[in-house]
Amino acid sequence: MTITTRLTKILGIAHPIVQGGMQWVGTAEMASAVSNAGGLGLLTALTQPTPDALRKEIARCRTMTAKPFGVNITFLPAITPPPYADYVSAIIEEGIKVVETAGNNPAAHVKRFKEANIIVIHKCTSIRHALAAQRIGVDFVSIDGFECAGHPGEDDIGGLILLAKAAKTLDIPFLASGGFGDGRGLAAALALGAEGVNMGTRFMCTEEAPVHHSVKEAIVKATEKDTTLMFRTMHNTARVFKNAVSQEVVKIEKRPGGATFADIQPLVSGQRGREVFTKGDLDYGVWTAGQVVGLIDDIPSCKVLCERMVKDAEAIITERLGSMVGTKSKL
Repeated sequence: MTITTRLTKILGIAHPIVQGGMQWVGTAEMASAVSNAGGLGLLTALTQPTPDALRKEIARCRTMTAKPFGVNITFLPAITPPPYADYVSAIIEEGIKVVETAGNNPAAHVKRFKEANIIVIHKCTSIRHALAAQRIGVDFVSIDGFECAGHPGEDDIGGLILLAKAAKTLDIPFLASGGFGDGRGLAAALALGAEGVNMGTRFMCTEEAPVHHSVKEAIVKATEKDTTLMFRTMHNTARVFKNAVSQEVVKIEKRPGGATFADIQPLVSGQRGREVFTKGDLDYGVWTAGQVVGLIDDIPSCKVLCERMVKDAEAIITERLGSMVGTKSKL
């Protein structure tokens, strides 16, 4: 089972599958499992409380896999932002070869990464942002459609359109992100011009994912309608799992006269979300999940998941689609 793309060649991985950055989930256990399965695992830098803690997590991950893995770092506005430059220094000094960036314009940090010969993948929710990322010198962009978990941007454009537009517009290779979790999605992404897929929610629902089993069971039981969008009125839309807390946030946002962030801040605390993953109380806080929950019906190992996706994608490409072309129809 082999699908070779520019992504697999450049990164030296077996399968064109990347595990996206996930707060509280992108630990050494997750990243090493994906890398050992033939994909690219990513540590989430800001899951670690300090740059020195990230250095230790990188070292720990190296004891768990000899295969390529990278680090995700998301640059977000904050009253007191994390020491981003120090996290970047830790990534560079620890010899990481692949970085996924997301959030605000990463130009200054990308310059440092490229000076260190690091491959940079930047996640974008619009073509205009992808073009900007291309201009600052990233190697790949990850095109994140409206279906995705976390922040889908404010344009509300689905992956089908974004990916086709990326293929027509960009000069650099791109990945497909948001809504991917099986071989059909992988085959579709490749047909649309992507070099592979980037998955978060699907990897949350694997044996190795460091989240409570109750969370995984909830994902399996969920339908594609079991996510909701919050922060819409604040122009910082986030797709999260539909539970009592996220529905309360949406209700507050719809109050006459609107709401401020202070009105909902206690409900959306990151620590509350983290406790969902550690203790399994699904309604304790908000937690991100994409619409792909509607396609997930099991909890496999990362190895089984990646191999199954590639096998199914190969069959679709060679058998189903292959049977549709030729001088004589085989239908």
